[in-house]
This record gives sequence, C-alpha cells and structure tokens, in this order.
Amino acid sequence: MTTIDLPGIGAYTLREPVTWEVPGGPPAGRVVYAAAHVVADPLGDNTPGSPAVVDWDATLRFRRHLWSHGLRVADAMDTAQRNMGLDWAATKELIQRSAAEARSYGDPAMLVACGAGTDHAPQAADLNTITAAYAEQIETVQSAGAGVIVMASRQLARVAAGPGDYHQVYGKLFGLADRPVILHWLGEMFDPQLAGYWGSGDVAAATESFLELIHAHAAMVDGVKVSLLDEEHEVRLRAALPEGVRLYTGDDFNYPSLIRSGSHALLGIFDAIAPAATAALQALDAAEAALDADEAARQLARYDEIFAPTVPLSRKIFETPTYNYKTGIVFLAWLNGHQDAFAMVNGAQSARSLRHLAEVFRLADQAGLLSDQELAVGRMKALLAVNGL
Repeated sequence: MTTIDLPGIGAYTLREPVTWEVPGGPPAGRVVYAAAHVVADPLGDNTPGSPAVVDWDATLRFRRHLWSHGLRVADAMDTAQRNMGLDWAATKELIQRSAAEARSYGDPAMLVACGAGTDHAPQAADLNTITAAYAEQIETVQSAGAGVIVMASRQLARVAAGPGDYHQVYGKLFGLADRPVILHWLGEMFDPQLAGYWGSGDVAAATESFLELIHAHAAMVDGVKVSLLDEEHEVRLRAALPEGVRLYTGDDFNYPSLIRSGSHALLGIFDAIAPAATAALQALDAAEAALDADEAARQLARYDEIFAPTVPLSRKIFETPTYNYKTGIVFLAWLNGHQDAFAMVNGAQSARSLRHLAEVFRLADQAGLLSDQELAVGRMKALLAVNGL
C-alpha cells in the first residue's frame, strides 16, 4: 500500500486500485455527454489574457478516451473554458478538429455536440447583432458536422429587456438550425454574468419563459441542458417538457439520482469520472432491462455503489466559486496521464489552492479514479515539491 503526505490531510494511504472495464458501446437507456476540457500547450504563452495555445494532439486524444468509454462529447462548452480563456479562434479550430476526429468513430452529429454562442462579439449591444453572432457560430458548428448546443449568451443577458427579447433571438436561431438543437441554461453560479437569464431573476418566472419557448419550438429542440444545481427544480422542469424533448442534467451535485429517475446527462464531471460513469450506466441499463426484480435491485445497488464515492469528489471539484471547477478537472486529467503538464489556458491552473487539490487527489483515489496510482503519486509529489513541500 502506498502512503503520501498531503497538505491539510496528513499521511494518506491509497486504496486498492480499481480496474474499470471498457464498455462495448454507449449506454442504452440514456443519452450521455461528457463536457470535455482542452489541453493547454505548456510551452505556449497561456498567461491570463493571452490567446489560447492548445496542445491539439493531447486534446483530441482525450476525446478519443471519452468515446472509447461509450460517452458522447460536448465540446467548446464552459468546461473547455469558454468565456474563461478559450478565445474564438481556438474555439473554432477545436470545433472543426473534434468533429473531424469523431468521423473515425461514426457520425459526428451523434458523437459530438458543440457550443455556439456570442463570445466572439463581446461588445454586441443590440438583438440583431447578438443574433448575427449566434448565427456565425451555429454555421461553424453545423459546417463541421457536429450537433449544436445553443449556449447562454452574456451579451443577451446584458441587453435583453425581458422574456420577449429572448424569444425573439432564439426563435430566429431555430430557423437557422439544420436539425434539433440542445438549449443550455447555465446558472449564475457557473457564470455570474448570466444572472436573470430567460428574462427574470426569479427562477420560477424564468422557467415559465423557458418552457414557453420550448413548447413553441419543440420540433427543433433535441433537449435542454440545465445547470442550476437544484434537483427538485430539474425534476419539475423535466415533467413539464414536451414529449420527445430530453432533459440533460447538468447538475454536478445530484447526477446519480437525477439520471436514475429519468434525466439524460451532459456533465463536466464525466470528463473526470468517465470509467466509473460508464460502469454505473451499464448497471442502470441492466437494471432497466432485467425481467427479475431481484436482478434489477442488484444492478441498481451496483449503480448506486459505483456513483456514491464520485459525488463527494464532484462536489469538491465544483465547490464555490463553482466556475473554477475546470482546474480540478484538468488536475485529474494530468494525474491520470491524459496530458503531460498541469497547465491551462488563461493560467487557470492557479485558480484552486494546494489544499483543495490535495483533497481532490484523496477523493479521486477513494472513488477508484486514479488509473495509475504510481504515476498519480509521483505527479502529486512533484506538485508538492514545486510548492516547497
């Protein structure tokens, strides 16, 4: 057994390692996306405010890792540091490269969906300019062959006078889409500049506006990705959606119960816990297909057993300020050998404390998510040494 001294924790002995099976295909009962991070080039100038310099080989290799575990990829989203360092030039290249890479596995539109927003037009000050900015990014995603996720817009949140302005802009966007899109409701805990989205700071009123929009355009809505970290609200919203419109949970605190009760998923935490997530989803598939009640109960217990230790890990990674969760995601990718350096665009690797990262290390081990313990311990010790420990 290996022991390591961790700041704020002390001597910590790692658990027995876990070997996760690679699934034979995607989950049968749920549509599941992992929102993927980008790998920064450690030799590039990725200091705060500089254009992103991406390690494309490592970035695409990580997407292959997610596809190999039966997960779809949600790309160019907030997990990839949209609005937090990933500029439009790098985003556009990411969309094109990710969709092209997906062709080796199947239909890009099924395997990868990419965020389309307005972040390349930060000064947009009227609805027509915001709509045109959205249109440019939607065209970029569709021309690459990927599915479209219509991201929440900081510019629209700033300019919109009420629900009608949101309906006007989004109504035009549905007319530009060549297939149903995913709508993204990103809560202000993830981005404070999105407060009051859908036309109200009151969640109930915003939900009413959101549902009115969806019901009016249901044929062009594949699903809605909701990141409000409110389980009860999500269950109510899911029940109110039109038939055929999926609820993709973006709740990185309560995903096991929400998926189990019927939500699909589009989650940043699945970037970090892909092997466990797919094992749990396989168990859920087996439970829902079981003809014997005892077998169904056994498989549901397995589902709960796998996911249970991932929740404290996820809650730690996504603790306030929640928008800094990307640091923990990239930290685990580095520990697990998916990239050679703990480096991020915009210098975001410094957004969490050493004590926070030590706790992420411990919780990842408890969940069986350090794929190579020797490598992870070596890298953790190197990080501690750089910090004088």
